[in-house]
Amino acid sequence: MRLRNFLMFGLAALLTFTAGAVLAGNLVIKGSTTVLPISQKVGEAYMKQHPDVRIYISGGGSGEGIKALIDKSTDIGNSSRFIKSKEVELAVANGAYPVPFVVAYDCIVPVVHPSNSLKGLSMDQLKALYKGEIKNWKEVGGPDRPVVVISRDSSSGTYEVWHKKVMKKERVFAGALLQASNGAVVQAVSKNKNALGYLSLGYVDSSIKALTANGIKGSKETTLNGTYPVSRPLYVFTNGWPKGDALNFINFLVHPDKGQRYVGDAGYVPLY
Repeated sequence: MRLRNFLMFGLAALLTFTAGAVLAGNLVIKGSTTVLPISQKVGEAYMKQHPDVRIYISGGGSGEGIKALIDKSTDIGNSSRFIKSKEVELAVANGAYPVPFVVAYDCIVPVVHPSNSLKGLSMDQLKALYKGEIKNWKEVGGPDRPVVVISRDSSSGTYEVWHKKVMKKERVFAGALLQASNGAVVQAVSKNKNALGYLSLGYVDSSIKALTANGIKGSKETTLNGTYPVSRPLYVFTNGWPKGDALNFINFLVHPDKGQRYVGDAGYVPLY
């Protein structure tokens, strides 16, 4: 895993030294709602510097971003997880060759309603809650209230990482309420005092309460030093080596003095 991430980071850094033809026009970016705020902030800054380029950005989940790359309906596919082997096979069969670049780092934090007195949960408790084995908050030191479990749907890269690192590839129980985006999880948890959800670090705000995992707070520092247990890189994918506007945009995105400044502004962890 570390080697793969290092190689992906190296590919991203290499872009800054790669010359590409300037082909002004339209750039389409689709996929992860986690990466969406980064694309929006960087896209806005990029268009100010390149007024002849229009960037069209939409969410829908990591699976949708990779699917759009496979069917060639996007220039850049955003994903908060790495591409699956079966997706690579589908892409190659359709004449597409996905090339990944790490553009930021992130961690996934458990969240509850601000009225919940709980401060944190262990990884084992999180797994038991999401399996439906713990049904009342008092069982983990919280208030005497039923737990309402909120999860992302299976097309989400955030779900995939949670499924692997927290659930150890066991299924979330059928009673969990599924949400299609990070923003939808924020809304659901902020309006339900019994709720438990999980979010990308960039979406945590004052309307919800972030919990520690295994006693460790999700932050820039704990993400970079590897102590937070649910951390991950964030990716963009292109069909083949990018060129034209796609290359210029990714160069801007990974540049330490350009796009990476906006990664922090969006609430995520810059590469450098």
